[in-house]
Amino acid sequence: MFCVVSNISCPPLPSVHQNSRQIALLPELLINQIAAGEVVERPAAALKELLENSIDAGATEIEIELQEGGIKRLRVADNGRGIARDQLHLAIARHATSKIASLDDLEAVETLGFRGEALASIAAISRLSIVSIVPADDSNATHHAWRLDVLGGTYGEPEPASRAQGTVITAEDLYFNTPARRKFLKTPATEYGHCEDAAIRAALSAPHVAFTLTHNGKRIWAYAAGNTEARVHAVLGAEFAAAAVGVEVNNPALSLHGLVGAPTFTRTSRDQQFMFVNGRFVRDKVLSHAMTEAYRDVLHHHRQPVFVLFLGLAPQEVDVNVHPTKTEVRFRDSRAAHQFVFHAVKKSLATPVAMGDAPSADPQRYSTTFAEPTESLLIAKSWPESRANFATTRAPSAGPSAEFKDSMAWLKTQQGVLDVRQDVAPYVVEYAKNTSPQSFSDRFVDGLKNQPSPAENTPKVASMLGFAIAQLHGIYILAQNEQGLVLVDMHAAHERVVYERLKCAIELSQLAVQPLLTPQLVAVSIGESELAFANKEFFDKLGFDVAVISARELAVRAVPAMLPNIDVPVVIRQLLEDLGRHGASSALSDQRDEILSTMACHGAVRANRALTITEMNALLRDMEITERSGQCNHGRPTWFQFSIKDLDKLFMRGR
Repeated sequence: MFCVVSNISCPPLPSVHQNSRQIALLPELLINQIAAGEVVERPAAALKELLENSIDAGATEIEIELQEGGIKRLRVADNGRGIARDQLHLAIARHATSKIASLDDLEAVETLGFRGEALASIAAISRLSIVSIVPADDSNATHHAWRLDVLGGTYGEPEPASRAQGTVITAEDLYFNTPARRKFLKTPATEYGHCEDAAIRAALSAPHVAFTLTHNGKRIWAYAAGNTEARVHAVLGAEFAAAAVGVEVNNPALSLHGLVGAPTFTRTSRDQQFMFVNGRFVRDKVLSHAMTEAYRDVLHHHRQPVFVLFLGLAPQEVDVNVHPTKTEVRFRDSRAAHQFVFHAVKKSLATPVAMGDAPSADPQRYSTTFAEPTESLLIAKSWPESRANFATTRAPSAGPSAEFKDSMAWLKTQQGVLDVRQDVAPYVVEYAKNTSPQSFSDRFVDGLKNQPSPAENTPKVASMLGFAIAQLHGIYILAQNEQGLVLVDMHAAHERVVYERLKCAIELSQLAVQPLLTPQLVAVSIGESELAFANKEFFDKLGFDVAVISARELAVRAVPAMLPNIDVPVVIRQLLEDLGRHGASSALSDQRDEILSTMACHGAVRANRALTITEMNALLRDMEITERSGQCNHGRPTWFQFSIKDLDKLFMRGR
């Protein structure tokens, strides 16, 4: 039987009574396997639960051993309090825990784990073994260790075992009895990456605990027990330590401490953002928004800050029983938490202190302490500051593409745009017309006349941006043209010039390479070294000769000749980030311009570099023949024109 609606046939709706079944209790094993789908979605989730149990047990040393990304084998050994023989069966039972006993305990959870589902869920989908011993002074101690083996949720009696202290939990062949779940796992390399992320979060949350990670029999890293700063430095590296700003704020209700990266130390992804609430790593929209707002005035869009922060508050003020993975929380007063974090971080960024020389010498040096903002400040709206609209943005006309491309042969002989010698004579004559013979400007112009003449093959272009007069605060170029004054952001302008040249050079296969006298060594992670090895052709095309010399080190033997003064380690790591984000080669070709923009940004002239008049004029001339030179690669204007009329208004001339 079919129904017809608008001449379209469709099958009948199923009857409520069709295929009906009697309501029945699910088998215990099936219940645990269903729970495992939420709690243990992948090996990293199982590792997270085991690490939380070890930390809750008071461990000061934790060893993590993985095989095939944790799919084949996942082992966590600690020196914590241990589990007594008569408690081993309860340890793998559903909703059995020593961490809460009443509703009051649930509303004030002070441990990382509390649900009592983790071991039961892991045992239901793996070959699990627990070896544990309780301290000798414990009244329940039997003074030797016991072992319990569990196969897919079934187990026998504990047997004597050998263990000096703490607990060892081993889970092998994850999802061996649930093939439908196993087929959704990724490659061992991908699963290992997630496991390492889980291990790093645990290591950051408990700096007083020593951690060791081993994968496929090879030790990956080991962190000694210490304080928060030492652990953050060990995990995120010396570069972050040098650019980190300390945060230390306390009031009776809330506390925040940790390290935040300066606005100059950013990434393209959020992979190095760690927020802990009462020691628990969380992903919370309220706190994430607070961090975004704190960095809003100092960080360009599409860049992400790096931070490790620990928010503390009364357990009753935060609900951690929101999701089985326990990475989501709910604040009783989310607005107060948001404002507290926002003001604390914003205040710290306003008075940054360079770190890295002596982290433990003077704790006050690396902290920013201030009184809690008043309620009126917390609720006050932030209005953008108004400014006089006396400047009109105007982009130089884009020169013909053929002219720009024809200049590439000339550009190949240059080390950089700022080394080009330009003919300043036409500008000298124009500038000297209205200059007093006795003025300083005359002597200034006479000095310019003695500068070397340009090479015959130097492109001759129209002078729209005028003649450079001076450099302001090491950032801006002040120039004079027929309309009035021109103000140029030298870094933003040079960034656009370099970017367009890189694009043109790659399109014409004319990207010159500059060998380095001494290879630059770049420290990377194992995953990044594998990326570099698999994408050597990618680096070759961009003008970098990159070789993998060890699992954690690269050697850069050549760089693009157009970027002779770049910070090689910074650029290589940035390109590896792009590789990891975009993935395959086809995706990289689609994202080529974004990658070249990254290179151009690092290769452009930096602020506070003193430029000669010749160099400034060279940049102005390059802007005039470069397409889209009116905006930098990030969309900001590179120059402003101040007309004589605008200047007259400022000084009220003619009124």
